[in-house]
Amino acid sequence: MSGHSHQLRIAKHGGNPVLKTIGFLSSVCGVAAAFLIVGSVLLTCQMIIVRYVLNESTVWQTEMVVFMMIGATMLGLPYVQKLRGHVNVDLLPMLLPPWARIWLFLATSAMAFAVMAIMIYYGYDYFAYNLNFNVRSDSVWGPLLWPVYLTVPVGFGLYSLQLLADFYATLVGIEKPFDLEDEERL
Repeated sequence: MSGHSHQLRIAKHGGNPVLKTIGFLSSVCGVAAAFLIVGSVLLTCQMIIVRYVLNESTVWQTEMVVFMMIGATMLGLPYVQKLRGHVNVDLLPMLLPPWARIWLFLATSAMAFAVMAIMIYYGYDYFAYNLNFNVRSDSVWGPLLWPVYLTVPVGFGLYSLQLLADFYATLVGIEKPFDLEDEERL
């Protein structure tokens, strides 16, 4: 590990208005994800009160909490990327000289974009199926499922946009590959 696990490393924009806009959009997603998490916690508390204090049954709360957490997870992806909060093992990049880090960065970025393209494609396909056929949950509440499935292509699409911004920032020298300075080596 690089030794900066205690430091917050936010994606840099270097004054580029497009990178600033993408960073802002990622921050908005982070706020939305936070509200969804807080909402799901409050709804869980309401569910506990209804079920165990008022001794009444709950119909929609559990499912809604699950839907909110799925939305928070998907919408939180670009924000976590902006903050460099995803799991990162720096061992291989730290062993490489700076010129090799660039090649490793290009290879891992290409793989990441391929995975994101697959997630967006199949996420959209699943969303479209649920939208076109008005698929509903099998629960008593029976909500339409397409809004939940929409968060998959949207979340991964916005995550891809943040990855693309990070890729561009690295290519033009605003950032270093893997956020490592040239002198950081093992």
